Amino acid sequence: MWFSFWRARDRFTLDELRNLTDQLMKIQVVNDVNKAFVIEALRSIAELITYGDQHDLNFFEFFMEKQVMGEFVRILKISKNVIVSVQLLQTMSIMIQNLKSDHSIYYLFSNEHINFLITYPFDFRNEELLSYYISFLRAISGKLNKNTISLLVKTEKEEIVAFPLYVEAIRFAFHEEGMIRTAVRALTLNIYHVGDVYVNKYIATTPHGNYFLNLVKFFREHCISLNGLVSPITENQGSESTSRILSAVDEIEDNLYYLSDVASAGIPDVGALITDGMLKLLIFPMLLPSLRPEAFDRKNFGSVTSLYLLCCILRILKIKDLANTVAAALICSVESFSPKFEAKHNGFMVDHDDESHDDDEKSSGNLDSSSMMISIPSLSTSSSNQHHCWRSASVLRDALISYITSGDDMQVVGSLSVLATFLQTKELDESMLDALGILPQRQQHKKLLLKALVGEDSGDEQLFASVNSTSKDGSDGELNIYLQRLKDQYEVSCSYQEIGKSPHVHRRLVLDALIGLFSRTSISADALWDGGWLLRQLLPYSETEFNTHHLQSIKDSFTKCCNQLVEEQRGSWPDLLIQVLCDEWRKCKRVIEASSPRKDPKSILFPTRKASLSDVIPIESSFAAGETMYERVKVFVLLHQLQIFSAGSSLPDQPPILPPAEFLEVSRAKSAGLNTIGPKLSTELHLIDAIPCRIAFERGKERHFSFLAVSMGISGWIVLAEEFPQKPSYGTVRVVAPLAGCNPRIDERHARWLHLRIRPSTLPLTETAKNAANLKLRSKSLVDGRWTLAFKDEASCKSALTMILEEIDLQCKEVERRLKPLLLSKEI
Repeated sequence: MWFSFWRARDRFTLDELRNLTDQLMKIQVVNDVNKAFVIEALRSIAELITYGDQHDLNFFEFFMEKQVMGEFVRILKISKNVIVSVQLLQTMSIMIQNLKSDHSIYYLFSNEHINFLITYPFDFRNEELLSYYISFLRAISGKLNKNTISLLVKTEKEEIVAFPLYVEAIRFAFHEEGMIRTAVRALTLNIYHVGDVYVNKYIATTPHGNYFLNLVKFFREHCISLNGLVSPITENQGSESTSRILSAVDEIEDNLYYLSDVASAGIPDVGALITDGMLKLLIFPMLLPSLRPEAFDRKNFGSVTSLYLLCCILRILKIKDLANTVAAALICSVESFSPKFEAKHNGFMVDHDDESHDDDEKSSGNLDSSSMMISIPSLSTSSSNQHHCWRSASVLRDALISYITSGDDMQVVGSLSVLATFLQTKELDESMLDALGILPQRQQHKKLLLKALVGEDSGDEQLFASVNSTSKDGSDGELNIYLQRLKDQYEVSCSYQEIGKSPHVHRRLVLDALIGLFSRTSISADALWDGGWLLRQLLPYSETEFNTHHLQSIKDSFTKCCNQLVEEQRGSWPDLLIQVLCDEWRKCKRVIEASSPRKDPKSILFPTRKASLSDVIPIESSFAAGETMYERVKVFVLLHQLQIFSAGSSLPDQPPILPPAEFLEVSRAKSAGLNTIGPKLSTELHLIDAIPCRIAFERGKERHFSFLAVSMGISGWIVLAEEFPQKPSYGTVRVVAPLAGCNPRIDERHARWLHLRIRPSTLPLTETAKNAANLKLRSKSLVDGRWTLAFKDEASCKSALTMILEEIDLQCKEVERRLKPLLLSKEI
């Protein structure tokens, strides 16, 4: 019998299918002798049915007539060999994926054979078997529609009582293998997107609805893991730590995108289930309390992690109730959490090994009325007192503001990102933005105009009142609704005192903090740019809400930056200063005029450039000076543009910088025969001003050169040339180095030796904070060159020093001349 199977024949024929089926039916037990035939028969039948579905319907007619599906089930029952089970699952997957005929799919799904295979007790300890089983389930889900899905469910009295495909799939939703989780998620989304009313009802009701709560719990566990990686006491992260954080961030964002897809699938109540789970299991007990600066505890979430997670959740999970509830909570003061509340929900106090995703005993997550006390304090306190120091913040919104005014770099970026996220959240009601103090000026005017038009006195008064006037303005819109929901739905005790204050009180808190941020010298330029973007969003047109204090503060900060820029004109990188200024001017204008923030939320978790490079580059290095110049230029550009903006003017595309001067007729560069390009290797020079010297670039290999320092405009070079033996006073360029930043110094012991620091011709300004850890590995390459030139006598050495200083002075004067209009603007 076995030899007949191996005879050469035309494989894609009905006779071949009949022959394989007949021989398969004769199998009574699957053992080591015949398992190879069974595996090959199963594989071949899948190929033949797929071929027949597209070329000859008689193939599938025979498949149905002989009830081959029943034979597959019988083979599975009589086989104890895992490899046969794997092949059977692969055969079914291939057939289901490749069958195009609706008639064929209906037949496969119309009997209980598919459900039998789905619920068969396979040995899932075998990873290969599990992989094929999940592929089998996913293949089925890919063929689901409103007609076929009804074939896979069991109903009683028009109610679905069993859906094996869904129930068995979500058993593996939290499997340790990422590919398994991804396949299950794709399968569930295929089911959700069918849109069957009865299936959706089955999915959303207990116990299957607990799957969505378990998703939130699973997400919470990843958040806890991330928090353990992002240590608030670790200033510098290694490359391995950075890699682990990025991996954790990717997992968190993948989970959120899946939750977002689930919430938007249109299943009734699922969005509410996810919202409740997020609020009760993560946001209320863990994230919001950690925003208080005085609440830091190593056992709890760090503020930076919480700020990142809030940004991620709000940006990805676009659920209106979630966004508005979180915003309403931010204008509340979280005074305390009872021990009962923390013991129940605080992930750091729970043994996660004992907390199963299938344990629904505590799935409701209800809070007692005494579990969390929240109140909204009076706003009668002046804004300056409210965020003067860390511990004065009694409102979570003011805690965010305190990070801007008093936090470190990562906290500043995190707080600005949270406010920017709220501003960009379309699901957020305007009353929430107003209460947070970030309602854009144009939207605020539109709101007040609408109030005036419909006859509300407060709107009419505020529309035509000065910005410092006070008028009655209660919390309108949906704010009251969500404050009440905090109490009713989440059993959170809230009290709200309506204050007869102008809505500008809330904005003043934010504006004061942003203006104060620009005067903080310890904060990186990148963080300040984020603040500039937010300020521009709040005040997109004019200076109407800038008071005298704001304008003076910006002017004072700008004056300090001008003084710093003056220092940079005679620093280590004057030749690159103008180019960096022009580049950063365009970038800054593009950033603050953009419609959305430039940074991904994950940037919150990593130290910014200023902090991350501080321990990598030696302070005396030209690289450190270059980084300082780069930071100073970015801050200068931002404050210059803010000053223009605060005056109500539009931003020019380029800074006011003078063009290059004409090439000087009397100069060392002209005497040497240089053109406007400057010295290049192997080019000929006239060595009329050159000074002979010796230098050893390798130990024991001293070389003789002619030394020359030249400058052309804002550029300058140190040139070492070899004199032509046959052509005295002429030579060829062998070595060229930047003139600026060479820090010439005559040796104290040997008056004929001149020491020079040789910096690179360009500064690696493209490194980002995320790559700072990798930069540590290359720190040895960030070392300046050191030259020691030996001259024939002391006079020659002093002449060389004088030549360098004179050319540097000419170079810096040209930089000063070109930047003069830009620096004069500080008088505006």
